[in-house]
Amino acid sequence: MEYSTFGRHVAVDAWGVEFDILNNAELLQSHMVEAAEACGATVLSVQAKQFEPQGATVLVLLSESHLSIHTYPERGFAAIDCYTCGETVDPQLAIDYLVSVLKPTSAYAKKLVRGLGEMKVEDPVMKQAELV
Repeated sequence: MEYSTFGRHVAVDAWGVEFDILNNAELLQSHMVEAAEACGATVLSVQAKQFEPQGATVLVLLSESHLSIHTYPERGFAAIDCYTCGETVDPQLAIDYLVSVLKPTSAYAKKLVRGLGEMKVEDPVMKQAELV
């Protein structure tokens, strides 16, 4: 069986997110797993780290690739990205879910289309996701 190298990688800078949300690795982990499930991805493992005095990182290893968040609660900032290989799982759905949960005052996103030769950069359409 031959596998496609096609993939989509969506990255978002989210600003104006509440401190208490960004400073709670356990809560973020729960939301990240929900986001992965919302896009139809298969979760293989999860790593979460709560930093002192503040901040968190959550990495979700997917069968299709990964979903991650790195937070700076003191700045109201979260760096989020989701990369998925193949056609069946849309990373934008996971991103939309997380943005709906985090409720930033502003969010800036880019999508890379990868694995087809030269990478293509696009401006993704952000949508309000239906929360699980």
